[in-house]
Amino acid sequence: MTWARDDAKLDRVRALMGEHDLDTLVVRAPDNVLYLTNFWGMKGYDACVFPREGEPILICLEASEEDAARTAWTTDVRYVKGYAEDDPRPVPARTLDAALAAAEGRIGLELTMGTQASDRMVGEPTTFTKGWFDAWPGAADAMAVLNPARAVKTAQEIERVRLANAICAAAMEHVRGELRLGMSESEAAAIWQAFVHGQGTGWEGKVDLAFGFSLVWAGEGIKTFTATSNLPVVEGEPVLFEIWVCADGYWADHTKLLCVGELRDDYRELEAGLTEVYERAIAHCKPGASFAELDRIVRDGIASIGYAGQPTHPICHGVGARAHEPPYAHQAGGGELAEGMVLAIEPGCYWPGGGGLRLEDNFLITGAGAEKLSPFPDGVVRV
Repeated sequence: MTWARDDAKLDRVRALMGEHDLDTLVVRAPDNVLYLTNFWGMKGYDACVFPREGEPILICLEASEEDAARTAWTTDVRYVKGYAEDDPRPVPARTLDAALAAAEGRIGLELTMGTQASDRMVGEPTTFTKGWFDAWPGAADAMAVLNPARAVKTAQEIERVRLANAICAAAMEHVRGELRLGMSESEAAAIWQAFVHGQGTGWEGKVDLAFGFSLVWAGEGIKTFTATSNLPVVEGEPVLFEIWVCADGYWADHTKLLCVGELRDDYRELEAGLTEVYERAIAHCKPGASFAELDRIVRDGIASIGYAGQPTHPICHGVGARAHEPPYAHQAGGGELAEGMVLAIEPGCYWPGGGGLRLEDNFLITGAGAEKLSPFPDGVVRV
């Protein structure tokens, strides 16, 4: 799928560069290269030199020439060799040389980027080296531009996030039809992931490549931070799917719940209380609403149903070219919700020793409030 150049996005970036007195952004994180050029690289050896005025420059491996020609918005593409007989250095050194030759004026680098999305190989992101940063003395922080730019989505970005949400939901409908008593968490996860990769790739003729990432926990295996194991699906206990879909670099982040048979009474009680908290949080999400207040609403609500101090994970974050990106709802921070943001809202309650529930979907902030993006239901869905 080749997307038309998203001028609304690029114009916003340039306007913010002007506000921060930056002449050029130099980015290496795969999600920022994708954001500025629509090129999603294979190994993270690529970079973009993005001037406030003039044509952006994509720097990528010669082996990626075909992908760059098909997908990249910029017409100025400069290639580096994966192996050069006359240069024994590793590839990133040649990427750095090309970026230094192209960048001018006051430079912005990704100095305070907490996480980055993977490259198109999706599994081994290439990380920054000290030499990359040392080569740009006096550089400013590009994230002061990129974070607010990325927080508000353009129409094209919203369409791409909707595609990831649709694939994520369809995979849940598929696993809903396959889940059985005694099946292991890992088997359930494999069914979901296989659908995402197998059916999501080529989805509606608009997705070149889709990958799924999951944590699947059954009953007492439900915890805040632990890996999928081989615990069995048990009648009356929920199976929690903490799931991400990446569709050509744009993401969905959901938590969905299935149950074989009638949900146990203690889980039903927890579901009712947590749903009330979730619905109050969603109702709060309108343009101009406080992020700090959103965090308070969720955490005070969770405390009121007997789970003070929970959850240990964030209760709201942005979704776009990463599964987790700014803005975050946190009482130590500020900021307000704005129209065009896409947010994951995710309150959760967990029992000592294992078990509990989490509700999570992606929401587009509109003038009328929060629009749920996934067609798959929230709450515990019976199999």
